[in-house]
Amino acid sequence: MVGFKATDVPPTATVKFLGAGTAACIADLITFPLDTAKVRLQIQGESKGPVQAMATTQYRGVLGTILTMVRTEGPRSLYNGLVAGLQRQMSFASVRIGLYDSVKQFYTKGSEHAGIGSRLLAGSTTGALAVAVAQPTDVVKVRFQAQARAGGGRRYQSTVDAYKTIAREEGFQGLWKGTSPNVARNAIVNCAELVTYDLIKDALLKANLMTDDVPCHFTSAFGAGFCTTVIASPVDVVKTRYMNSALGQYSSAGHCALTMLQKEGPRAFYKG
Repeated sequence: MVGFKATDVPPTATVKFLGAGTAACIADLITFPLDTAKVRLQIQGESKGPVQAMATTQYRGVLGTILTMVRTEGPRSLYNGLVAGLQRQMSFASVRIGLYDSVKQFYTKGSEHAGIGSRLLAGSTTGALAVAVAQPTDVVKVRFQAQARAGGGRRYQSTVDAYKTIAREEGFQGLWKGTSPNVARNAIVNCAELVTYDLIKDALLKANLMTDDVPCHFTSAFGAGFCTTVIASPVDVVKTRYMNSALGQYSSAGHCALTMLQKEGPRAFYKG
Protein backbone atom coordinates (compact mmCIF):
# COMPACT_ATOMS: atom_id res chain seq x y z
CA MET A 1 0.00 0.00 0.00
CA VAL A 2 1.25 3.49 -0.86
CA GLY A 3 2.46 5.44 2.15
CA PHE A 4 2.54 2.44 4.48
CA LYS A 5 5.37 0.18 5.49
CA ALA A 6 4.59 -3.54 5.74
CA THR A 7 4.82 -3.37 9.55
CA ASP A 8 2.42 -0.39 9.71
CA VAL A 9 -0.48 -2.26 8.14
CA PRO A 10 -2.46 -4.14 10.80
CA PRO A 11 -3.24 -7.76 9.92
CA THR A 12 -6.77 -8.50 8.78
CA ALA A 13 -9.07 -10.81 10.72
CA THR A 14 -8.52 -13.53 8.10
CA VAL A 15 -4.75 -13.33 8.49
CA LYS A 16 -5.09 -13.52 12.29
CA PHE A 17 -7.36 -16.57 12.09
CA LEU A 18 -5.22 -18.44 9.56
CA GLY A 19 -1.96 -17.49 11.26
CA ALA A 20 -3.13 -18.59 14.69
CA GLY A 21 -4.60 -21.85 13.42
CA THR A 22 -1.56 -22.75 11.32
CA ALA A 23 0.90 -22.02 14.13
CA ALA A 24 -1.17 -24.10 16.55
CA CYS A 25 -1.23 -27.03 14.10
CA ILE A 26 2.55 -26.96 13.71
CA ALA A 27 2.97 -26.96 17.49
CA ASP A 28 0.46 -29.82 17.80
CA LEU A 29 2.39 -31.96 15.32
CA ILE A 30 5.47 -31.65 17.52
CA THR A 31 3.84 -32.14 20.93
CA PHE A 32 1.05 -34.61 20.09
CA PRO A 33 2.84 -37.73 21.45
CA LEU A 34 3.23 -35.98 24.81
CA ASP A 35 -0.46 -35.08 24.81
CA THR A 36 -1.42 -38.67 24.00
CA ALA A 37 0.76 -39.95 26.84
CA LYS A 38 -0.90 -37.45 29.18
CA VAL A 39 -4.38 -38.69 28.23
CA ARG A 40 -3.39 -42.34 28.76
CA LEU A 41 -2.00 -41.51 32.21
CA GLN A 42 -5.06 -39.45 33.14
CA ILE A 43 -7.54 -42.26 32.44
CA GLN A 44 -5.38 -45.03 33.92
CA GLY A 45 -6.99 -46.70 36.92
CA GLU A 46 -10.48 -45.54 36.01
CA SER A 47 -13.09 -48.14 36.90
CA LYS A 48 -15.60 -49.28 34.27
CA GLY A 49 -13.72 -47.53 31.48
CA PRO A 50 -15.30 -47.70 28.02
CA VAL A 51 -12.34 -49.55 26.55
CA GLN A 52 -11.59 -52.48 28.80
CA ALA A 53 -8.38 -53.34 26.93
CA MET A 54 -6.82 -50.28 28.52
CA ALA A 55 -7.07 -51.83 31.98
CA THR A 56 -4.48 -54.50 31.10
CA THR A 57 -1.76 -51.97 30.30
CA GLN A 58 0.07 -50.12 33.06
CA TYR A 59 1.93 -46.90 32.37
CA ARG A 60 4.63 -45.29 34.48
CA GLY A 61 5.62 -41.72 33.71
CA VAL A 62 5.50 -39.88 30.41
CA LEU A 63 8.57 -41.57 28.89
CA GLY A 64 7.45 -44.98 30.14
CA THR A 65 4.02 -44.45 28.62
CA ILE A 66 5.47 -43.48 25.24
CA LEU A 67 7.84 -46.47 25.19
CA THR A 68 5.07 -48.88 26.25
CA MET A 69 2.75 -47.59 23.53
CA VAL A 70 5.45 -47.90 20.87
CA ARG A 71 6.27 -51.44 22.01
CA THR A 72 2.68 -52.73 22.30
CA GLU A 73 0.83 -50.68 19.66
CA GLY A 74 3.48 -49.32 17.33
CA PRO A 75 4.81 -45.76 16.79
CA ARG A 76 1.64 -44.65 14.97
CA SER A 77 -0.32 -45.03 18.21
CA LEU A 78 1.35 -41.87 19.51
CA TYR A 79 -0.58 -39.96 16.86
CA ASN A 80 -4.01 -41.50 17.50
CA GLY A 81 -6.54 -38.71 16.98
CA LEU A 82 -4.16 -36.42 15.12
CA VAL A 83 -6.74 -35.52 12.47
CA ALA A 84 -9.24 -34.42 15.12
CA GLY A 85 -6.40 -32.72 16.98
CA LEU A 86 -5.49 -30.60 13.96
CA GLN A 87 -9.16 -29.82 13.40
CA ARG A 88 -9.34 -28.69 17.02
CA GLN A 89 -6.29 -26.47 16.72
CA MET A 90 -7.53 -24.81 13.52
CA SER A 91 -10.90 -24.02 15.12
CA PHE A 92 -9.84 -23.41 18.74
CA ALA A 93 -6.69 -21.36 18.17
CA SER A 94 -8.23 -19.42 15.31
CA VAL A 95 -11.08 -18.21 17.51
CA ARG A 96 -9.11 -17.83 20.75
CA ILE A 97 -6.17 -15.93 19.31
CA GLY A 98 -7.82 -14.43 16.24
CA LEU A 99 -10.54 -12.68 18.26
CA TYR A 100 -8.39 -11.77 21.26
CA ASP A 101 -7.37 -8.28 20.15
CA SER A 102 -10.90 -7.35 19.11
CA VAL A 103 -12.42 -8.58 22.38
CA LYS A 104 -9.68 -6.86 24.40
CA GLN A 105 -10.45 -3.57 22.64
CA PHE A 106 -14.12 -4.09 23.45
CA TYR A 107 -13.38 -4.44 27.17
CA THR A 108 -10.96 -1.48 27.18
CA LYS A 109 -13.35 0.63 25.06
CA GLY A 110 -10.64 1.20 22.46
CA SER A 111 -7.90 2.24 24.90
CA GLU A 112 -4.36 1.20 23.94
CA HIS A 113 -3.47 0.45 27.57
CA ALA A 114 -5.08 -2.79 28.71
CA GLY A 115 -4.84 -3.69 32.39
CA ILE A 116 -4.53 -7.24 33.67
CA GLY A 117 -8.27 -7.38 34.36
CA SER A 118 -9.12 -6.58 30.75
CA ARG A 119 -6.65 -9.16 29.51
CA LEU A 120 -8.07 -11.82 31.82
CA LEU A 121 -11.61 -11.05 30.68
CA ALA A 122 -10.61 -11.06 27.01
CA GLY A 123 -8.70 -14.33 27.35
CA SER A 124 -11.51 -16.05 29.23
CA THR A 125 -14.16 -14.79 26.80
CA THR A 126 -12.34 -15.84 23.63
CA GLY A 127 -11.38 -19.11 25.30
CA ALA A 128 -15.01 -19.89 26.13
CA LEU A 129 -16.08 -19.07 22.57
CA ALA A 130 -13.28 -21.25 21.19
CA VAL A 131 -14.30 -24.18 23.42
CA ALA A 132 -17.93 -23.87 22.27
CA VAL A 133 -16.81 -24.04 18.64
CA ALA A 134 -14.11 -26.71 18.95
CA GLN A 135 -15.59 -29.04 21.62
CA PRO A 136 -16.69 -31.82 19.19
CA THR A 137 -13.17 -32.06 17.79
CA ASP A 138 -11.73 -32.20 21.32
CA VAL A 139 -14.10 -35.02 22.33
CA VAL A 140 -13.11 -37.09 19.29
CA LYS A 141 -9.41 -36.36 19.79
CA VAL A 142 -9.46 -37.49 23.42
CA ARG A 143 -11.40 -40.66 22.63
CA PHE A 144 -8.97 -41.63 19.89
CA GLN A 145 -5.99 -40.97 22.16
CA ALA A 146 -7.55 -43.08 24.89
CA GLN A 147 -8.32 -46.14 22.76
CA ALA A 148 -5.64 -48.80 22.37
CA ARG A 149 -4.80 -50.29 18.99
CA ALA A 150 -3.96 -53.60 20.65
CA GLY A 151 -6.50 -55.92 22.26
CA GLY A 152 -9.41 -55.28 19.88
CA GLY A 153 -10.83 -52.51 22.03
CA ARG A 154 -11.16 -49.78 19.41
CA ARG A 155 -14.31 -47.70 19.70
CA TYR A 156 -14.07 -45.90 16.34
CA GLN A 157 -12.52 -46.79 13.01
CA SER A 158 -11.99 -43.27 11.67
CA THR A 159 -12.51 -39.63 12.56
CA VAL A 160 -15.70 -39.37 10.50
CA ASP A 161 -16.95 -42.63 12.05
CA ALA A 162 -16.34 -41.17 15.51
CA TYR A 163 -18.42 -38.06 14.81
CA LYS A 164 -21.24 -40.16 13.34
CA THR A 165 -21.19 -42.79 16.09
CA ILE A 166 -21.19 -40.28 18.94
CA ALA A 167 -24.04 -38.30 17.36
CA ARG A 168 -26.04 -41.49 16.75
CA GLU A 169 -25.49 -43.15 20.13
CA GLU A 170 -25.32 -40.13 22.45
CA GLY A 171 -27.11 -37.45 20.46
CA PHE A 172 -25.56 -34.21 19.28
CA GLN A 173 -25.08 -33.18 22.92
CA GLY A 174 -22.57 -36.03 23.15
CA LEU A 175 -20.27 -34.08 20.83
CA TRP A 176 -20.28 -31.21 23.33
CA LYS A 177 -19.73 -33.47 26.35
CA GLY A 178 -17.43 -31.90 28.91
CA THR A 179 -17.89 -28.34 27.70
CA SER A 180 -18.30 -26.95 31.25
CA PRO A 181 -15.05 -28.37 32.69
CA ASN A 182 -13.28 -27.41 29.46
CA VAL A 183 -14.43 -23.79 29.77
CA ALA A 184 -13.44 -23.81 33.47
CA ARG A 185 -10.01 -25.23 32.62
CA ASN A 186 -9.47 -22.62 29.93
CA ALA A 187 -10.40 -19.78 32.30
CA ILE A 188 -8.06 -21.14 34.99
CA VAL A 189 -5.22 -21.48 32.49
CA ASN A 190 -5.71 -17.95 31.17
CA CYS A 191 -5.81 -16.38 34.63
CA ALA A 192 -3.00 -18.45 36.11
CA GLU A 193 -0.64 -17.92 33.16
CA LEU A 194 -1.02 -14.15 33.07
CA VAL A 195 -0.83 -13.63 36.83
CA THR A 196 2.07 -16.01 37.52
CA TYR A 197 4.02 -14.73 34.50
CA ASP A 198 3.82 -11.14 35.77
CA LEU A 199 4.64 -12.17 39.35
CA ILE A 200 7.70 -14.23 38.36
CA LYS A 201 8.97 -11.58 35.96
CA ASP A 202 8.57 -8.80 38.55
CA ALA A 203 10.34 -10.89 41.19
CA LEU A 204 13.29 -11.58 38.88
CA LEU A 205 13.63 -7.91 37.96
CA LYS A 206 13.28 -6.61 41.54
CA ALA A 207 15.92 -9.06 42.76
CA ASN A 208 18.24 -7.96 39.92
CA LEU A 209 18.64 -11.59 38.88
CA MET A 210 17.87 -10.78 35.24
CA THR A 211 17.27 -7.85 32.94
CA ASP A 212 14.07 -7.35 30.96
CA ASP A 213 15.08 -9.33 27.87
CA VAL A 214 14.53 -12.72 26.20
CA PRO A 215 16.08 -14.96 28.91
CA CYS A 216 13.91 -13.26 31.54
CA HIS A 217 10.79 -13.67 29.41
CA PHE A 218 11.61 -17.33 28.74
CA THR A 219 12.23 -18.07 32.42
CA SER A 220 9.02 -16.31 33.43
CA ALA A 221 7.03 -18.18 30.78
CA PHE A 222 8.53 -21.52 31.85
CA GLY A 223 7.67 -20.85 35.49
CA ALA A 224 4.17 -19.66 34.58
CA GLY A 225 3.56 -22.79 32.51
CA PHE A 226 4.65 -25.03 35.38
CA CYS A 227 2.47 -23.23 37.95
CA THR A 228 -0.51 -23.19 35.58
CA THR A 229 -0.22 -26.94 34.96
CA VAL A 230 -0.22 -27.64 38.70
CA ILE A 231 -3.25 -25.40 39.26
CA ALA A 232 -5.28 -26.62 36.26
CA SER A 233 -4.43 -30.33 36.41
CA PRO A 234 -7.45 -31.43 38.53
CA VAL A 235 -9.92 -29.84 36.12
CA ASP A 236 -7.97 -31.18 33.13
CA VAL A 237 -8.12 -34.78 34.42
CA VAL A 238 -11.86 -34.51 35.09
CA LYS A 239 -12.39 -32.98 31.65
CA THR A 240 -10.50 -35.82 29.94
CA ARG A 241 -12.26 -38.59 31.83
CA TYR A 242 -15.71 -37.10 31.39
CA MET A 243 -15.26 -36.52 27.64
CA ASN A 244 -13.95 -40.07 27.22
CA SER A 245 -16.67 -41.69 29.35
CA ALA A 246 -19.29 -44.04 27.95
CA LEU A 247 -22.95 -43.03 27.91
CA GLY A 248 -24.32 -43.21 31.46
CA GLN A 249 -20.93 -43.78 33.13
CA TYR A 250 -21.09 -40.38 34.86
CA SER A 251 -24.15 -38.20 35.35
CA SER A 252 -22.06 -34.99 35.27
CA ALA A 253 -18.53 -33.64 35.49
CA GLY A 254 -19.07 -33.17 39.24
CA HIS A 255 -20.06 -36.82 39.59
CA CYS A 256 -16.91 -37.78 37.69
CA ALA A 257 -14.74 -35.73 40.07
CA LEU A 258 -16.48 -37.17 43.16
CA THR A 259 -16.08 -40.74 41.88
CA MET A 260 -12.36 -40.13 41.29
CA LEU A 261 -11.92 -38.77 44.80
CA GLN A 262 -13.79 -41.64 46.45
CA LYS A 263 -12.20 -44.51 44.51
CA GLU A 264 -8.69 -43.26 43.73
CA GLY A 265 -7.99 -40.48 46.20
CA PRO A 266 -6.74 -36.90 45.69
CA ARG A 267 -3.62 -38.00 43.80
CA ALA A 268 -5.79 -39.11 40.88
CA PHE A 269 -6.38 -35.43 40.05
CA TYR A 270 -2.69 -35.10 39.19
CA LYS A 271 -2.33 -38.10 36.92
CA GLY A 272 -0.48 -37.15 33.75
